Amino acid sequence: MGEPKGSQNATYEAPENQVPAIQSPKKRRSNKYAMYCATLASMSSILLGYDYGVMTGAAISIKEDLHINDTQVEILVGTLGFYSLIGSAAAGRTSDWIGRRYTIVFAAVIFFIGALMMGLAVNYAFLMAGRFVAGIGVGYALMIAPVYTAEVSPASSRGFLTSFPEVFINFGILLGYVSSYAFSRIPLYLSWRLMLGIGVIPSVLLGVCVLAMPESPRWLVMQGRLGDAKRVLDKTSDSKEEAQLRLADIKEAARIPPECNDEIVTVSKQSHGEGVWRELLLRPTPSVRRVLIAGVGIHFFQAATGMSTVVLYSPRIFEKAGITSDNKKLAATVAVGFVKTIFILVATFFLDKVGRRPLLLSSVGGMIISLLGLGFGLRIVDTHPNEKIVWAMALCITTVLSNVAFFSIGLGPVTWVYNSEIFPLRLRAQGASIGVAANLVTGGIISMTFISLYNAITISGSFFLFAGIAIVAWIFFFTFLPETQGKTLEEMEGLFGKFDWRDSINSKVNSQGKQATATTNGDVQLGTKGGS
Repeated sequence: MGEPKGSQNATYEAPENQVPAIQSPKKRRSNKYAMYCATLASMSSILLGYDYGVMTGAAISIKEDLHINDTQVEILVGTLGFYSLIGSAAAGRTSDWIGRRYTIVFAAVIFFIGALMMGLAVNYAFLMAGRFVAGIGVGYALMIAPVYTAEVSPASSRGFLTSFPEVFINFGILLGYVSSYAFSRIPLYLSWRLMLGIGVIPSVLLGVCVLAMPESPRWLVMQGRLGDAKRVLDKTSDSKEEAQLRLADIKEAARIPPECNDEIVTVSKQSHGEGVWRELLLRPTPSVRRVLIAGVGIHFFQAATGMSTVVLYSPRIFEKAGITSDNKKLAATVAVGFVKTIFILVATFFLDKVGRRPLLLSSVGGMIISLLGLGFGLRIVDTHPNEKIVWAMALCITTVLSNVAFFSIGLGPVTWVYNSEIFPLRLRAQGASIGVAANLVTGGIISMTFISLYNAITISGSFFLFAGIAIVAWIFFFTFLPETQGKTLEEMEGLFGKFDWRDSINSKVNSQGKQATATTNGDVQLGTKGGS
């Protein structure tokens, strides 16, 4: 076994820490441990998914039981994003203080309290108070799960593992849809309370299970616990050599001397988060500025293309398409949940094989066609109110499902993968929280105004508007986002400093003596070492 080891070490040094060159053809069992950690952490995303999914059906019962109007429904449904903003903003500093793992536990506890309050609500005001508390818990979970997963994942499977939060969001949405459909047949006053209150179950399971996973190695290094970090990296890397390289890169990012091998060291305050906001927002370097724009931009466009309206208001969309029965509307909504879950599972297996850019661009391209088709179908139905045009109804249902499918194979998972991996270590928690905040604010505004929007410009006009936003999103992604597949987290800042979209459509580009090879799908792989 001595000869392979030697060759592996030589391979590692030659490309200057470039992870794709050191991947062995046969992965160690340790990757199963990384998958175990990623799965436990990503379970926190079920909280958001369940809340979104269950509110789709619960809003129908709540409106009837509490006698609230459409504006109050919009506020009830849409304010979750704004409430989550509080948790997301606080999660960055909290996770740097108490650690990634205990922040996930904290999120589960907060959501438990909120779900319990909603389940016991006796009026609209108490229900909104419970939604406020649950929203803070959702915000914590949304920010920290992708960050932890990215920090614990080896580069060879980081795309696969960091897509898990989106997988669990979709699984949570499906659970919420199924819960809405199952409880819709019981007495009205009890149905929506059970739908919302049953959310305490996943939060309890999450809080218990997360205690079984290790702390993030990058957070451990930030605390000076090099020995603990090395043990976690040994378990979650593809090889011992990769574990050593990952530790060296993290130490460099945390400003710890490379020769230091003590179990516990003293880390400067700079590594604990002081000055991070100044470096992110007030005096960013050109590469950090590009990273920040990319993180905020991809989250903004994920929300602005209107997927939250499909998830939250699908019964109304199906009603506008001609489906009048409540049971049939909820059944069609469950179909949306199944499609989202199936296609997100497909996407997870292609993120590390195909890359982020091809999935993202093809996903948004498909969404543009689907949104235009949905707008056209709804327009036909609107202009013939007294006729049942079967082909237009079929077009609306088909394009809703295809829009969900295209979103799930690219824009859905890639957003969380990208935002969790592009920020350098010293800025990661706070930087990721800014991206999530942009998502929550944008999604909250759209969710809170969708009914008013389609009353003003028609429901078909709303989806034509989302299609226009999707076109702008495609242009932004094509020109601004480099391929990050296979890069270590510590190389990202350098990668963004060098990226030029024109390189992605040339076969070979030489710039300042550095070779860039553009693959046929438009990805750029830079053969240079970046640093945080």
